[in-house]
Amino acid sequence: MDKESKAEPLDQTHGSTPLTHRQILLALSGLLLGMLLAALDQTIVSTALPTIVGDLGGLQHLSWVVTAYLLSSTAVTPLYGKISDLYGRKALFQFAIVIFLVGSVLSGLSQNMGELIAFRAIQGVGGGGLFAMVLSIIGDIVPPRERGKYQGYTGAVFASASVFGPLVGGFLTDQISWRWIFYVNVPIGIFALVVTSYVLKLPVRRMPHKIDFLGSGLITAAVTTALLLTVWGGVTYSWTSPMIISLAAATIALTLAFIFQENRAPEPILPLRLFKDKVFSVSSSIGFLSGFALFGAVIFLPEYMQIVRGVSATRSGLMLIPLTLGIVLGSVGSGQIITRVGKYKIFPIIGSILLASGFYLLSLFEANTQYWIESIYMTITGLGLGLSVQVIILATQNSVDIKDLGTATSAVTFFRTMGGAIGTSFFGNILINRLSFNLARTMGSAAGTSSATAAVMGGSPAQLAKLPTRIHIGVIDAFVKSLHVVFLWAIPFSAIAIALALMLPEKPLRSIAGIAGAKSNENSKEHIPFLISE
Repeated sequence: MDKESKAEPLDQTHGSTPLTHRQILLALSGLLLGMLLAALDQTIVSTALPTIVGDLGGLQHLSWVVTAYLLSSTAVTPLYGKISDLYGRKALFQFAIVIFLVGSVLSGLSQNMGELIAFRAIQGVGGGGLFAMVLSIIGDIVPPRERGKYQGYTGAVFASASVFGPLVGGFLTDQISWRWIFYVNVPIGIFALVVTSYVLKLPVRRMPHKIDFLGSGLITAAVTTALLLTVWGGVTYSWTSPMIISLAAATIALTLAFIFQENRAPEPILPLRLFKDKVFSVSSSIGFLSGFALFGAVIFLPEYMQIVRGVSATRSGLMLIPLTLGIVLGSVGSGQIITRVGKYKIFPIIGSILLASGFYLLSLFEANTQYWIESIYMTITGLGLGLSVQVIILATQNSVDIKDLGTATSAVTFFRTMGGAIGTSFFGNILINRLSFNLARTMGSAAGTSSATAAVMGGSPAQLAKLPTRIHIGVIDAFVKSLHVVFLWAIPFSAIAIALALMLPEKPLRSIAGIAGAKSNENSKEHIPFLISE
């Protein structure tokens, strides 16, 4: 046995000794199973969405299937961070797994689009804790200076999800039923609960507390009205209608009320003092824009593959692998380089540039674009995301005080998922608007337009393929032109991310992990509550 593996294990009473590489790997094994749940959900569900909306309702509800999940996960993410800072992360991580599984089973049992949207919201309550807790726990046990090399393991999880998710999701959708894309989470989740119970040993901080439920409710309400504003504006209601004006006013009022509450709350759900840290504020803004562009625009790629190219759910998932592999390559590669050189600022800059370039290239997709060209474009887009998302988490964890690590990590995740929720409804609105416009131009007659619109909004890809040739060609042409606009609209947000990345401060990476840092602070003048084992 090597010298490292003989090192003293983490002190179960005081948490003063840093974990060895072997202990970190044991802890990661449980964490990565939880992350696998969330990663698989993204790849499996996105592949099956065209079939789901064709079966239960139609394209106009597509954004809500994703938005409901993102909205609930956005709302609870700050709560996870705050509660985990007060009580410890392991129990909360396992709670998130259980809620995620309950939501998965209920989603699989859905009989209509309303039920699916509601149950996806329940699933999101669990999903919001999976990523936030995994990232926070990694921050607890791995020093920022060494964290890059462990990104390879998280990258491997996403790589596995990118390969097996589309295969499993497509197979279940094509051969059995789309409902099984949710049921498949159950055995994985149960295994994750068993593993984390045995291998994940973390200290718990006990301290007097008051949970800011009012602040959580206000931010949830503010995000909800903002989503309704982007979903209904220009489609269900005109932008100048009393409903839209009221939603805009409500969003502003709720946001101001949230800020007021956070200034007076003894334990704010999102401490406004964190925004005084420039790394945190810039990282949160980049996270919002990255989530806005990623979830808002890229989610429509499966629709392109299945509606325009006419491939099955299984094959469409496989055709999206270059995008996910680009994300993994960017994340793993940047992590390894950061570990060696100790610098991180350059990666969000390059990532944002690649992301803007990638969205422009995606806007060039046509019905007859060769797949090898599409693969290059998707890989570039994925690289841009991979170079940005993980790095801003690392930069934030390195910058904030140890006692705020969970809250700050969850806050950055919150802004990214909030961007995704708003982006999904925003780009979904654009797609529906442009599709109606382009169908009217393509069909050339009221009857043809009505027939095509009904087919696209209410039909699955298989049903669309049965349309008369003239209408089918018109639908494909209109859909491609509409997607062009969606991807072009994503470019300005990526451009803003470039400007923000240039403002990101470069700070020396700490060589001490969160647990050890908490103990170090405990021995200093700053009071840190005592630690006990979970």
